[in-house]
Amino acid sequence: MKEQLRILLVNKFYYPRGGDCICVINLESLLRRLGYEVAIYSMSYPQNLPCKTSRYFASEVSFSEGVMGKLKATERLFGTGDIVRSFQRMLDDFRPHIVHFHNIHSYLSPIIVKLAKEFGCRTVWTLHDYKLLCPSYSCLYQGEICEACFTDLTQVLRRKCMKGSLLASALAYGEALWWNKSKLQRWVDTFVCPSSFMAQKMRACGFDYSKLEVICNFIEEDKLVALQSIKSDEPDSEPYYCYVGRLSEEKGIRLLLEAAQSLPYQLYIAGDGPLSDELCVKYASGKIHFLGHLSSQEIVWLVSRAKAMVIPSVWYENNPLSVIESLCMGTPVIGSEVGGIPELIREGDGCLFSLGDKEELAEAITAMMTASNIDRVAISQRAQSRFSEGRYWEALKKVYGIEDKIC
Repeated sequence: MKEQLRILLVNKFYYPRGGDCICVINLESLLRRLGYEVAIYSMSYPQNLPCKTSRYFASEVSFSEGVMGKLKATERLFGTGDIVRSFQRMLDDFRPHIVHFHNIHSYLSPIIVKLAKEFGCRTVWTLHDYKLLCPSYSCLYQGEICEACFTDLTQVLRRKCMKGSLLASALAYGEALWWNKSKLQRWVDTFVCPSSFMAQKMRACGFDYSKLEVICNFIEEDKLVALQSIKSDEPDSEPYYCYVGRLSEEKGIRLLLEAAQSLPYQLYIAGDGPLSDELCVKYASGKIHFLGHLSSQEIVWLVSRAKAMVIPSVWYENNPLSVIESLCMGTPVIGSEVGGIPELIREGDGCLFSLGDKEELAEAITAMMTASNIDRVAISQRAQSRFSEGRYWEALKKVYGIEDKIC
């Protein structure tokens, strides 16, 4: 009988900071319930969840600290400092068969992929953003979609894409040159792309298509059980639509608020971010309500009773969990026709509007708010089947290559 399969999950943070972290936490829970031995490797951080392997974590780095702190963070970018020693100890003691990487740039380092490969592990890397194609992650320049670095990495320097800083952009440029496509493809067995859109961009930029697998994100079983108990048809004092997410430029929140000002319907905004204070001052009104950060339970309550959820992004969204969760609650989605969003919103699940088109967005909101034939039960049932743990695991276990292994 073969020894129990050991799987190491790696992400730069280990708390529900964003979609990447939530995906890792959900995957850890799934793998443990399936009976696999699972460990976590991350960066030490005060908000991390309790973890048995935290003693192995890389030390915390920050690019906003003093000179010594910045030097330490710069070392981390290029895979030097304590990262090699701490990850090697993790490998030596846990001895994983599979290492599944998620977001590792900057606060960890791709050097750990090389170490895992040399240790003899199967290496899988789920891509949550476009860092391997765009040194500044987002494929945006001055608020517009940009693919300049797909063919010329020097553009990140010329345009000072990283925070408008020449120094930060130079570091991003150097990082992209050092951790180049040739190296990464030698060390990674499979890149998991949560959307076909991302896989197409990876292939267009020269990544080996045989190393790319498209596996959509999933919603955890516990949340599905909770959603099934929700009575979303309970009447509200007044119908409303909502936005849940980060209040930042790439999310298109300004576009939504501009459209909302011209409409008579109630809009609830859940989330915070760098634009929070500015937007509250400018747009808060009797029909636009800023709720700030909400708990998971509060978000479920808000979204499940909304007439629609709006995803107005102006960047290449990959595979947003907000769309998946909204559909699983039976709430239709009005989404920007960009990135991986159109793959999630099928006929009957909501509608799409042209990227950046305020008038078209306003028309879509009006149509959804006045619609009387939306089958929320059907939306929920379709979504819960499409985004289930079972569907995700059937695809992932092939990537892991464990169909014939005994655990």
